[in-house]
Amino acid sequence: MASFQRLAVQRSSVYKSNGTKSYLHAMRKYGFHPTKSGPYFQAKVMTQQGKFGQVGGRMRSHYVLRKRKHHHPSAPGATQPPSSGSGAPTEGGPAEGEVPAEDIQNDSLYLCEVSIGTPEQKLYLDFDTGSSDLWVWSTELSKDILDKANPAIQQVAFDPAKSSTFKKLDGETWKILYGDQSSASGDVGTDILNLGGLKIETQAVELAKELSQQFAQGNGSGLLGLAFGSINNVTPNQQKTPVDNIIAQKSVKEQLFTAYLGSWRDADEADKGESFYTFGYIDQDVLTAAGATSPNYADIDSSQGFWQLQSTSATINGQTVTRSNNTSIIDTGTTLCLVDDALVEAVYKAIPGSKYDQTNQGYIFPAATTADQLPVIQLAIGDSMVTFQKEDLGFADAGDGNVYGSIQSRGSMNMDIYGDAVLKAMYAIFDMNNGKPRFGWVQRKESNQNTTAPPS
Repeated sequence: MASFQRLAVQRSSVYKSNGTKSYLHAMRKYGFHPTKSGPYFQAKVMTQQGKFGQVGGRMRSHYVLRKRKHHHPSAPGATQPPSSGSGAPTEGGPAEGEVPAEDIQNDSLYLCEVSIGTPEQKLYLDFDTGSSDLWVWSTELSKDILDKANPAIQQVAFDPAKSSTFKKLDGETWKILYGDQSSASGDVGTDILNLGGLKIETQAVELAKELSQQFAQGNGSGLLGLAFGSINNVTPNQQKTPVDNIIAQKSVKEQLFTAYLGSWRDADEADKGESFYTFGYIDQDVLTAAGATSPNYADIDSSQGFWQLQSTSATINGQTVTRSNNTSIIDTGTTLCLVDDALVEAVYKAIPGSKYDQTNQGYIFPAATTADQLPVIQLAIGDSMVTFQKEDLGFADAGDGNVYGSIQSRGSMNMDIYGDAVLKAMYAIFDMNNGKPRFGWVQRKESNQNTTAPPS
């Protein structure tokens, strides 16, 4: 029997929390249109799509992330609807431009060390339950990019030629393209993936041959998607994700993984703010520390490829907000909590001095706000309620004595995104036993109440 261990999570030393950039990252990842005014929007564009690049092909419309070159907010705290249904400026409105790479949060907050190949090569990946590709920096990248790789921020390239177990998948390619036109692409092979002692055989590994500036200047060695294979980007044949393979290969008795995400604010607590993942087992010490004998569970609908569950109510200071038929995605690869406008407005109405700030494209509140002044917020996870940690309501410095809130608008999406801001309140269990995925969790005990923005 393999010896499983915690996979320690490193908080990136170069990560700088920035509310607007994190919001933009979510916009490009999920492609939603903002319903609140601000400098960034999704613009509808028309491009020529000819067969094999021939001129005269049909036109195709799609959306790209844009920035208004001259954004003039109205009165402080005022909100306005988007300029048009598509999010594009109306005729005569502010000119638009490409979103600069530096406007996107490219640095991963959390990185985990994993091993791939024989002998094992150590890589540092961003674990993302909101996507389904395992892609890595590789020695197939251009010399220019490899020469600029910085081991100090874990930019390490995988060399398939040095692994005796690597097998190239002929004809298979992959490409990730976001709405800001950032992209990563390459070819595909299979190899052995080691996740804290759990070895997954013939795991598809997507090797990066091309990285746009936005990807190349980020930290870490790539991304490990922990969602389901139906949203995998390999063509012509989608590949199984680590989650799919844990189920299919039955390589472990407990077909699950868990996430425990701490915070710099938790340094004075018993666990010192540590973060970790486990694969193949639930860490019983964490359940004991939380005073729980067993987790709460909610059924998962994986039909769209996500860890998606019912979240049909919320409470703010004990007042129930009904959210009929609402669903949420549990996403370790998003830092914020994104909910519908009615709920987000109710949250900030309960925080003294809060306002919507168009320049930051999000809600902010005074940094001097004490824990006693902040509302108690609960979100439904299936039939149970998780209590949002007050300390995590303030995400980043927003300037002028304010902080950017960690709960923001989901825009045009019809589902919530429960990112790290929610996950920090719990020990999360992603359970695939018996081919029936479910999400388990226990409430984290909270003792420290530092509600200010993190240090720079």
